[in-house]
Amino acid sequence: MALHLIKLSVGPASIADLAARQARGMEEALRASRPAAPSHVTRTLPKRHREITGGGSIFWVIRGTLSCRQAITAIEPLTGADGIPRCRLVFDPRLIPVAPRPYRPFQGWRYLTASDAPADLGAETSGELAEMPEALRRELVGLGLL
Repeated sequence: MALHLIKLSVGPASIADLAARQARGMEEALRASRPAAPSHVTRTLPKRHREITGGGSIFWVIRGTLSCRQAITAIEPLTGADGIPRCRLVFDPRLIPVAPRPYRPFQGWRYLTASDAPADLGAETSGELAEMPEALRRELVGLGLL
């Protein structure tokens, strides 16, 4: 059973904003002749990283709502320019909207088991919820209606 991470997405106001930010990062990486995959660098390696790389995803909390996920394709150790060891989480470029869920702010990341993970929005979920604009889903979650 895969293990997932939950992480706050600081800055982007929507899934589209997060996608645009990651696209800019990939363009910069290409210009610098680095691998062009969306990623996030963190100071510490998740202790349960072996469970995560076996099919886990990162679930993004955007503006207080668990909004989407990305498959984690690799977890790579690296050393920063300052000599401090770090970790790069590498993601599949596809952002997959999930059933929205309110989430309070926190630091770092949290683990999420597969059984507790929200369902992807798509063909297998209610068409109304999947077709609803993201801002409306977020508003309804904030009001406790979803």
